[in-house]
Amino acid sequence: MRVVVTEFVSVDGVVEDPGGAEDFEYGGWSFEFDRGEDGDKFKVDEAMASEALLLGRVTYQGFADAWPSRSGEFADKFNSMPKYVVSTTLEDPEWTNSTVIKGNVAEEVSKLKEQPGGDLVVHGSPTLVQTLTEHDLVDEYRLMVFPVVLGKGKRLFGETSDKKGLRLTASQPVGGDGVIVLTYEPASKQAE
Repeated sequence: MRVVVTEFVSVDGVVEDPGGAEDFEYGGWSFEFDRGEDGDKFKVDEAMASEALLLGRVTYQGFADAWPSRSGEFADKFNSMPKYVVSTTLEDPEWTNSTVIKGNVAEEVSKLKEQPGGDLVVHGSPTLVQTLTEHDLVDEYRLMVFPVVLGKGKRLFGETSDKKGLRLTASQPVGGDGVIVLTYEPASKQAE
């Protein structure tokens, strides 16, 4: 399996509460922009191509509160696919097909990557993304960048023990409001 990180991100790297479900001062900031039909299609195509979800506890709980009550192609896919949630506190996840990862995250995700299958997709979950980045476990980053500087909030990338080079593999403007999807892979993957 490949680990794919997909994020709604501000120009200054903030990924906190783009949908407005958390208690962030600027919560829902992504809804202030039109990502257009191309942006919507990108997200639907991405979901349909996903093999499983890999989420941090906060994102998982937000998704688990929202998706089970929804219907339609996108919701049906999210609700039926396997979900892995990284948490030291969650004991008994109620959302269908959910498994808790409690041990060493890098080791457990490495084991998941060895399994046959498609994309293991990480939405939100900035703390998890920072751990995966630090351990060179991300195969692809898909960043839907919104034209706003929020100035504060949880950022996608934190400090790492070394620099992490990326290679742009695709860029696609979507919507009329200046939203763009940037796709990167780690520069180290290019050598493989």
